[in-house]
Amino acid sequence: MKSEKIILGIDPGTAIMGFGLISVKGNKMELVSMHELILKKYPNHETKLKYIFERTLSIIDEYHPDEVALEAPFFGKNVQSMLKLGRAQGVAMAASLYRDVPITEYSPKKIKMAITGNGNASKEQVAGMLKSLLNLKEFPTKYLDASDGLAVAVCHHFNSGNLSSEKSYTGWDSFLKQNPDRVK
Repeated sequence: MKSEKIILGIDPGTAIMGFGLISVKGNKMELVSMHELILKKYPNHETKLKYIFERTLSIIDEYHPDEVALEAPFFGKNVQSMLKLGRAQGVAMAASLYRDVPITEYSPKKIKMAITGNGNASKEQVAGMLKSLLNLKEFPTKYLDASDGLAVAVCHHFNSGNLSSEKSYTGWDSFLKQNPDRVK
């Protein structure tokens, strides 16, 4: 009997925060769930952080992930925005650690590279490749922040050494060559 591993991926944000969960059995990945937190409606940063903590805990308590992967904040021009983003990430990390779930961080470029083979891929390209990798007709949410959270989980799986070497892709061309039956 193959063991199952649940990975929670988190794309931290202070306006919208994305979560994606995958189940991994052997080399097979399946979408478990995707969520996003719409944080724009909260009156201040402290309230947003409290909600991020509570919602992250509730997702962990509901799905019992074995591992959590987070997108690391990237350097931007606006220092205040970066500080707020770092706090959001820190709160999600604290919730994971509070439940004794191990965490790993990945840079945005590493996530995009793992999913598409291109570290400069657009959010739409990442979402398109995720739909293909997970055999989804469409996502259960309209926000690309949720698919970004899912991308973090898939990136973590790819970087955990769980995939056989015969199914590694360097980009769309490589994927299509190895999966001609998936082209429609």
